Formats: sequence, structure tokens, C-alpha cells
Amino acid sequence: MGSRIAAHLANAGFPVDLLDIVIPGQANRNAAALAGLENAAKQKPGAFFTEAARGLIAPGNFEDDLARVRECQWIVEAVAENLEIKRNLLGRVAELRAPGTIVSTNTSGIPLASISEGFSEEFRRHFLGTHFFNPPRYLHLAEIIPGAETAAEILEFVASFCDLHLGKGVVPCKDTPNFIANRIGCFFGATIHKLTAEGGYTVEEVDALTGPLIGLPRSASFRLVDIIGLDVWVHVLRNLRVLAPADPARDRYVVPEFMERMLERGWLGEKKGQGFYKRVGKGAEREIQAIDLKTLEYHPAEKPRFASADAARSIEDLPQRLRMLVAADDRAGKFLWPLFRDLFIYSAQMLPEISDRVVEIDRAMRWGFAFSLGPFELWDALGVAPAVERMRRDGCAVPEKIERMLAAGAESFYRPADAGAVPRTEYFDFGGEYRELEPRPGVIVLKDLKRARGVVQRNPEASLVDLGDGVLCLEFHSKMNSIGDGLVQMMHAAIEETARGYEALVIGNQGENFSAGANLMTVLLAAQEGEWDELDGAVRRFQQANMALKYAPKPVVAAPFGMALGGGCEIVLHAARAQASAETYMGLVETGVGVIPAGGGCKEMLLRLGSAKAVFEIIGYAKISSSAANARELGFLRGEDGISMNPERLIADAKAKALALVPAYAPGAPRQDIPVEGDAGCALLKMAIYLAREAGFITEYDVAVGEKLAHVLSGGRLTGAQKVSEQYLLDLEREAFLSLCGQPRTQQRIEHMLKTGKPLRN
Repeated sequence: MGSRIAAHLANAGFPVDLLDIVIPGQANRNAAALAGLENAAKQKPGAFFTEAARGLIAPGNFEDDLARVRECQWIVEAVAENLEIKRNLLGRVAELRAPGTIVSTNTSGIPLASISEGFSEEFRRHFLGTHFFNPPRYLHLAEIIPGAETAAEILEFVASFCDLHLGKGVVPCKDTPNFIANRIGCFFGATIHKLTAEGGYTVEEVDALTGPLIGLPRSASFRLVDIIGLDVWVHVLRNLRVLAPADPARDRYVVPEFMERMLERGWLGEKKGQGFYKRVGKGAEREIQAIDLKTLEYHPAEKPRFASADAARSIEDLPQRLRMLVAADDRAGKFLWPLFRDLFIYSAQMLPEISDRVVEIDRAMRWGFAFSLGPFELWDALGVAPAVERMRRDGCAVPEKIERMLAAGAESFYRPADAGAVPRTEYFDFGGEYRELEPRPGVIVLKDLKRARGVVQRNPEASLVDLGDGVLCLEFHSKMNSIGDGLVQMMHAAIEETARGYEALVIGNQGENFSAGANLMTVLLAAQEGEWDELDGAVRRFQQANMALKYAPKPVVAAPFGMALGGGCEIVLHAARAQASAETYMGLVETGVGVIPAGGGCKEMLLRLGSAKAVFEIIGYAKISSSAANARELGFLRGEDGISMNPERLIADAKAKALALVPAYAPGAPRQDIPVEGDAGCALLKMAIYLAREAGFITEYDVAVGEKLAHVLSGGRLTGAQKVSEQYLLDLEREAFLSLCGQPRTQQRIEHMLKTGKPLRN
């Protein structure tokens, strides 16, 4: 864990000393720290944005290098969850650190009072808990735990640093066992174990029910334990049972028999090659197997079906979907209702022990366990009063604070309280009244803005939202934010509306991903029906929209995050600037479905990289950035484009960047002087394609697609190096795209991608 925390600090641009134990018998006394760095780099998902970030970490060991702490501004202890080990190390640190240096422990549950007992007053004023969720690069939550004497300014500084520099969602916690997220998360997991055993559910059934279907990650439940390690999960359960003897659900933290038997056999999950799942075979013969919890034998993983779940999947609105699921009288409903019911009751019981407000519990579960809705938000989604009535019918004891809340006339834990087109939200305080949820400067929530202000324009695929201060936002909301005619129309509308009454335009949204690219189903159907004029027109319209963005009369800033692929990447490439989330995976991936970029992607990459060979290697091999920092290395982002570490701040950061461009903005005019290499350059690219085919790196059809790409990047059938216009290259892109769409093997690739989500190597 220490190496991953170090990696994320390095991702943020800070130099880090990483110290670890000296391993007996190792020639290199820094072997433990070096091994940690190697594991952090190799593990999937990887801990580093780029290889360059790794260079900011200086490895060392506790015996030779502990004096380095004198030069540190923040010392993070992340050794084993053992009170004696932590106290011994921190005692040595206390003797060496400079007065005023911040010291934090990354404990996941040991009380801070036990760790800091007996240390000096000055040390205790600068000592706190900073619980980063693992892996810290990807999980948003950082729990900040004050000690009894921690200075307020220290807490404020660390919280601000974690938010602004490390991109964390910071939740203040009390010094209670397992704090907030692991306290609720342990109960949730233990309840899943209980329901699994009582109902005879399989591993596959439980994971099908506790993943995206109910707004949880794809890792669901048992798959999640495989990822974090069964030994780690069992330690957390046992730790909570010992440290919280008065917990109302203490009996649930007894480790299930099937887990004990798996522990004995060393079946700990991914790090041991098998756990609740394992992979068997190689290549095309590879399959995923799941464990039978009764026999501990493995079998090919099944895809369970539930009538209610199958019907509910088509419902995009999560609250509506959840209400349908818990009302079902099948195995899905009989599992999910008691799971939610018990979660609601326990979460209410934990107030005010672990938190004074529902807000922190909901944020901790959303940011730490990637729930779409926290426990009290889920309760609101199902309806507080209807859920309580059903609890009573089940014979459950409803927490008294909830009964008082309903008796006072409060119907939900949260309610909108917008005023003067300003979004405001109130939460129920169990003192007996609603209180305003404090605004978070630098955080813009589009759905709240739309609720308070409405929209400027909308169609089924996109909306125009007023961000305030003269900035308009073009928000995508088609399925997977794919690009269709409706979205292209709204791109033009956004430019026109901005020119009429705004200073700048931001292109961004707060869905799962910025954009997965073109609507492939539309492309496939048009190709299969031979509707070439319609397809040609659609491509032209997208090209024209991107050029209109590039040369808009007011500055345009794109705010990509998550996947920005194909056409989504092309939109970003044409914006005056980009403000990207640190976790942005950009790429021109069209060759994977048998076509080439046709919305100006080839043209823009040629302009940026100036080398057809370099562009060919990126587009031809469908390279995708592993982060925004890596997108800069590949050329998808420029040095002047910004990166937001905190995804919640992305839209506000993009707005600020757009406003900063306004005073000196000049739109420019389409380029007429793009150098291309003609026939000679095309021949060199074709030679590279031939060699790749001979080496077995690409298929026969990859050759055909690659030659089309080479034709475009070299400028078509030109004798010798020449200079061409942007429109000339756009025409080449469009012609190549259409000709490839007519090929049966391209249509096979598109169809396979739509069915499986994976590329076909035909």
C-alpha cells in the first residue's frame, strides 16, 4: 500500500521518499522498497500515470535512510496493521522529524488514540489519520481522521491537499473502528455472505445481482474479494469484530465456513491465481471458472438469469430500476430487498457513532466503494416511508431516529431547495430539521444546475446548460455518449448560441465516459443497406461540426474523462484547449472495427506530430492513453492543455480555462499548408505494414485497413512532398472510411464489436 500511495503522490508531481524494511540476506538493502515500486508498476490496474512519474520516487530503508524524514513536509506511515509495529516506527520518526512536520497513519481501523499515546504534545498536534482506499490512484475516497489533539489547521491543510493535488473526495471521520466506509462496507459484505448462505445462492448469482444492476461496480461482491485478497477481507472482518464489541451486527462478522476453508487452501484471489474465480487454459481455450461454495469445486462460470433483473436492465433510471427489483417476488427480489433493508437499518444505527450526518456516510460509500448512491440516497430512491412500512411487516425494529423523522413530517433524507436559479440541497439533520448542504467551491454538478435553471436547448442526445459567468456547456447524454446526428446538430447549436450570448463554450458531461465514439449501429445498418449517400452526409456533417468547433468565434474547451475514443477523441482534438481528467483514456481506435478516423482525427494528429510515421503507429495500432499525462506523451493532449486531478472539479476547471482564453482569443482560419510526403512516404508506410504482417503482428485484413490509413496520412496519390489543406485531408479521410465500410470484413468487425464489446481479428 505504501508504494501505491507514493506512486500517486508522484503522479501529482511531488518528489517522494519511499522507505521500507531491510530484507535479511538481500544484497540490495533497498530491495523491499524497490520490489514495492515494481509491483505498483506491474499490477493491473497500474499505479503510475507515466514511467516518468516513477522517477520522482527515491527508494530507501528504515535502517539507513530514516533521517530523510527531517527534510519531509508530510510523513505517511503505511506499515502493517499492527499497533506495536506502528508505534515502534513512529517513535523513531518522532525523534528525527523537524518540529511542525505533519505525520499521518494510513491505518484502516486501529484507533489513533492507541497509536499516539505517550507521544509529545507537539507530535500529537501534527498527527492524524489519512486512510487512502486501495488502489489510491483509482478510488476517490480519502478518510481524514483527527486525533484528540490534532490542530484544526493541520486537518484543513491535509484535506485541501488531498482534494486539490491528489484528486480525492475527502470525508472527515471520527476515531471509531474501521471509520466510515469500511464499517458500512464490512456490514454490507457480511450481509451478502449471510444471504448467500441462507438462500443457497451461487457466486455467479450474487455477483450478477450486486454489480451494475443496482449501481455498484462490475467487480460486484465475490469478484471484489478476489481483487483485494481474501486474507485482507477476512482480516478486516475479524478486526471489526474485536474492536467493536457493541456493534449491533457483530455476529455477522464471523468469517463464513467456506471462506475459512478457502483460506486454509491458500485460495486468496487474483494474487494466488484462484479464489472465488479462476482462469483456466490459454488463448481461445481460456475460460473463467467459479467456485461451488458447498463443495469448493470449480465449474465454468454461468450467466444466471432472473426474470425481474432481465426486465429491469432496460430501465436507465436507477431509482426506478431499484424499486422494480425489490418489489419482485423471485430470487433476485428476495435477495436484494433484505440486503437493502438491513443496510438501511444498520446505517441509521451508526448515526451518530461514526458520523453526525447522513452526508458523510453516503459520500464514503460512493467514493470508497464506488456505489452510485450511498445508503441514505438508496433509501430515498426506494422511498423512506414505503421502505419503513415494509420493514415493519418483516418484523424489523425500525431505528427510533427514523420513526421520529417520519413523525416530524420529513419524507426524505435529502431534498432540493433551489433559490434564484442557484442549486441548493438540504439534508435531514436528526436534531429534527433540514439543513442546507454546504456548497463546495470549485465543484459544478450539471444535474443540479439543470434542476435549478433548466436548459438552454436540448434534444435526446445533448443539452446546452448555462454554467454562469458567460460560459455555456454542451452536455452529451446519448447512450454511452455515442455520436449521432442529434449530437452533431447540438454541436452546431452550441457554437451559434455561444456566439450570440456567451463568452466561451465547454464541452463536457458527467456520465460514465466522455464519449465512446460514433454510433456504430447506425454506421453498420447504413453500410448493410447500401445507404452510401446518407452515410457520406453523416460523416461530412461531423467533419463540419468539428471544423466549426476549431474555428469557432468564441473559445471552446473540451473536458474529456474516462473513455474519449474515436469520434469523442476527435471532438477533443478540435477544441481550442482541453481540460482533461487525470483518468482519461483517449485514442483513435477505428482500425479495431475496420475503418479509419474520419472526423478529422488523422488530420489533427498530422498537425500535432508532423510525422506520418508517428501518427500511423498511434492510429494504426489503435493506441489508447493510460492517463491524461500519457495522452500528452502520445499527442492527444498538448502542453497547454490542463489536467484535473479531482474529477469532481473537471467542469469548473474547464470553465475557468475557457474564461482565461477569452481576452486574447482569435479564431484563426483553416490551414492550407499541411506538409505531406506523397508516394514516397506512402511506400515507406506500406513497407512497415508488410514487415508487421510477415512478423505475424497483424492480420491480412489489418494490412488492407493499414494501407488505407497510409494513403490518407501521406496525402493520397501525390508525387513528392507537397502541402495540402485541412479540407483536402478531410476528403481523403471520408473517402477511405466509406470504402472500408463497404467491405464485408469491416462489417464483420463492427458487428462483433457491437455484440461482444471486443475487437475481431479477422
